[in-house]
Amino acid sequence: MTAPSTFGLSSEARNLHWLLSNLVEEVSGIQSVAVVSSDGLLLLSSDPDRNEQAREALDTKRTGPRGSAADLATIVSGIGSLTIGAAKLMDSGPVKHTMVAMEEGSLFVMSISDGSLLGVHGSADCDMSVVSYHMALFVGRAGHVLTPELRSELRKSLEDASAESAR
Repeated sequence: MTAPSTFGLSSEARNLHWLLSNLVEEVSGIQSVAVVSSDGLLLLSSDPDRNEQAREALDTKRTGPRGSAADLATIVSGIGSLTIGAAKLMDSGPVKHTMVAMEEGSLFVMSISDGSLLGVHGSADCDMSVVSYHMALFVGRAGHVLTPELRSELRKSLEDASAESAR
């Protein structure tokens, strides 16, 4: 997790951290995960050490951003806004799931609740149906607890963790 500890967090926040950890640990091919609020702010992300290992393995092949939590949150927010706008223009109802398949990876974005989004950056060899299935499980378990109060608590814990690491 981005936050070094869940000490002092509510049980709902600790449960979301646990759910995200399980998603990353149980599904092979996931490189980075981010939960983003409706206004594009990062609320929760996967372990930065795990992201660093994935980036080191790929350094010889690519340049540019490779899955940092802030980069993923920005991308997820942008794709979420784009697909919501497209769905409105097409009068097709709310967006449930977006997938971008790339030559050397994949990106999945799924709506959680109240505009919040779950974004997953997967490796090229990840099983897209397995990733989508586990994302749906996460959304089903997390959606009802991701209240405005919990979003505020998660955002504050990220800010506190950033302030501590800057010291």
